[in-house]
Amino acid sequence: MQTIELTATSRDAFGKKGAKSVRREGSIPCVIYGNGENVHCSLDYSVTRAIIDTPNSYIINLLIGDKTESVVLREVQFHPVNDTVRHIDFYRVDAKKPIMIEVPIKLEGVAEGVKMGGKLSLAKRRVSVLALTKDLPDFLTVDVTPLELGKSIFVSDLKFENLTIVTPATTAICAVKMTRAARGAAAAAANTKK
Repeated sequence: MQTIELTATSRDAFGKKGAKSVRREGSIPCVIYGNGENVHCSLDYSVTRAIIDTPNSYIINLLIGDKTESVVLREVQFHPVNDTVRHIDFYRVDAKKPIMIEVPIKLEGVAEGVKMGGKLSLAKRRVSVLALTKDLPDFLTVDVTPLELGKSIFVSDLKFENLTIVTPATTAICAVKMTRAARGAAAAAANTKK
């Protein structure tokens, strides 16, 4: 998995008042938790776009003063009206312990159903996986070549080494849906056979 480096500022003011003062300065209050004591810090708003406005997942090396914390993004809280980032939670990574993180799905190939006039639709862009940091992929590649019209690929169909998929097995990843043109072609083919 890709690693990205960000510089954060340590903060001493907690609670609503502390968070408001951090936001007034153009920063976002953050908390690092897990595998040790909680660390409160803040990130410049412009820096956070690199980890929020992307389909990718990263291991983040967060530099706070003279200390570096290896973390993953756990939760982002947005303002309900103007959609600005209000707070970020990070989870500390331990190379010896598996972590749970969402990994993007990448579809590969041309589905058989698409060749017959269907339309491929991606239902799930990311799945949650559990793995050691050294085994985390940048994305999970799903081959859609054998997928026929009206068929779907589910999480239960995915098999990858050294990681466990945590997303429920019945979750659909993608499907080839019948289009009007494909229905018309199928009906015309059926009529010519009569």
